[in-house]
Amino acid sequence: MVGHAVGFRLLAAGMPSLSFSGQVDSVNRKSTPPWILHLIKASLCLFLVVLETGGWLTPASAGQDAPPAASLGTPNEQHERTIWNPFTWKWIPTDAEIQRYRQSWNPMAHGPILISGVDIQPKGQFLFQPFVFAQTGRRQFGNQFGTNSTDSPVHLTAVAPTGIFAYGITDHAELNVALSGIYWEADKANASGGRTKESETGLGDTTIYLKYRPVVQDPDSWLPSITIYNQLALPTSQWAGTQSIPGGFAPLGRLPATSFGALSITEGLMFRKNLEPFRISGGVFYTYSTPGSTNGMNTYAGDIINGRLIIEHILNDTRGFGYNLEFVTLNGLSHRLDGKTVNVPPTSYALVGVQPTLQYKFFHDENGALVGAVGCLFTIAGQNNIDAIYPNVAL
Repeated sequence: MVGHAVGFRLLAAGMPSLSFSGQVDSVNRKSTPPWILHLIKASLCLFLVVLETGGWLTPASAGQDAPPAASLGTPNEQHERTIWNPFTWKWIPTDAEIQRYRQSWNPMAHGPILISGVDIQPKGQFLFQPFVFAQTGRRQFGNQFGTNSTDSPVHLTAVAPTGIFAYGITDHAELNVALSGIYWEADKANASGGRTKESETGLGDTTIYLKYRPVVQDPDSWLPSITIYNQLALPTSQWAGTQSIPGGFAPLGRLPATSFGALSITEGLMFRKNLEPFRISGGVFYTYSTPGSTNGMNTYAGDIINGRLIIEHILNDTRGFGYNLEFVTLNGLSHRLDGKTVNVPPTSYALVGVQPTLQYKFFHDENGALVGAVGCLFTIAGQNNIDAIYPNVAL
């Protein structure tokens, strides 16, 4: 089994391959339920409140000089603002908290591959990251969660080139757009005992997501950075007539897994904490997909929970050299937020994987930086899902 994932990370100065979940192709999506539209409107209103209460209106966001180190906050100020006292909660970190974090230990390095960055691009900074994610699998896990797998009736190879555009709207909010393509080739067993092949090349789904960081980590305490993740996946593959990939998921990548060709909403919570020489980050993401239709029958896929946990160990600060352990989980639930009965088999599925990663900084100067990482994700346990490997590279 062979697979590749290649990414190029461009730093200015300053989707998951969890195939074989048994999802059937979903076409002719039904109209979005009204409560979903209300949820989207509420999220947009909350975002506008964040901007008005501190996003564009804070001195740091207006381009003023950062406060000197001597004014980074007194013990009394730190005590007055506590996560345990709701009366002291704020929409955004203070300028002093951001400057304190920026002056703490945090060497330039590639960082994790399999999760979106927890930190936010500074206001006005643009980032573009092209990737190529791929997978190959010939075996699948059984109906009971475990480590045993058997030969799969479908042998799948898939490649999903993806480009992610990120822009710092403020020092606390970042807008991202991820465009993707898809190529897959499936070797399927037939009733006569032989195998037939089919393949597809076309446009993948498009993902728009907003990251908002209300809490920035305090280097002098246990407090981590906390980022709220809001994602809308658009079924551009379906609109372009791209045939759905067997198993219902594009190759595993940087973003939470969502059903291929489905309109879906994902809400997540991410964290990051630096504890020299370690950096620990992770996130939990919940996805709801709107109802679909296959051959005139309404289809209701279960909601999805994605999990990520990454441990980085930086061995050389100057060279940005270190290694990561990146843990990935996927759980297909047997229920939906709208209360509809799940009728897309299997009604539940799971996957657990781990990736050892090496990262290195090639250079970093006033004109930018070039960092890279290489690793291989192994699926180690699962249920009703593919058993595969995912070698990957990111620059």
